Amino acid sequence: MQGALTGLLLPPLLLVMAVLAAGLLAWRGWRAMGGLAALCALLLLLLSTPFAAGSLAVAVARLAPAEASIQPAAIIVLGGEMVRGEAGAEVGPLTLERLRAGAALHRRTGLPLLVSGGPVGRDAPPVAELMAASLREDFGVPVRWVEPRARDTRDNAVLAAAMLRAEGIEAAHLVTHAWHMPRSLGAFARAGLPVEAAPVRQEVQPRGTASDWLPRPDHLARSWFMLREAAGLLVYRIRDGN
Repeated sequence: MQGALTGLLLPPLLLVMAVLAAGLLAWRGWRAMGGLAALCALLLLLLSTPFAAGSLAVAVARLAPAEASIQPAAIIVLGGEMVRGEAGAEVGPLTLERLRAGAALHRRTGLPLLVSGGPVGRDAPPVAELMAASLREDFGVPVRWVEPRARDTRDNAVLAAAMLRAEGIEAAHLVTHAWHMPRSLGAFARAGLPVEAAPVRQEVQPRGTASDWLPRPDHLARSWFMLREAAGLLVYRIRDGN
């Protein structure tokens, strides 16, 4: 249900429906609707550019709250997506980036790893189990805790915090993408577990060169991720009162 609402209420589908509705009204004689259709089409094109996607990513990442100085005793890696190939279910590209960063941080600090992520669809395995297998087989890194039930960022925080507190651990490094970090830090703060951000792929503001304005479908997908994060932050703050 949440995924369906996200798809309906955010671009590109929202803008596509607006273009179709405004275009139909313009065809029926409401000439002012032609301008609205053109504006929505222009916004859709803009969101497909590297400049828009990159600018949104930088803006979302900057929403991260200030962090207090802590002494982490573990590393939490949050799951992202999964994919299916001939060999079955595997971690997706975003999740793999987080695993690479988590493995590197483990090697630098020697701290134990916790991976968190539940199933992302019906009959899908928990992402955390795929993450643990990838860390073991692809990076040669052991995982001490596997949290396989979280279905969203708030679950990640609540369930991971409970697992670490049961082991007497009161603070941790948190590994996720820079654009996902603001929502993640807020969720862990509400769960009562202090974490230190270890963001993956820090974003930089696009320079506005000619290539930054060439639309591509993958940048439209990236813009969608950023808008979803901003909407998630807003929902969390309304729901949790902060």
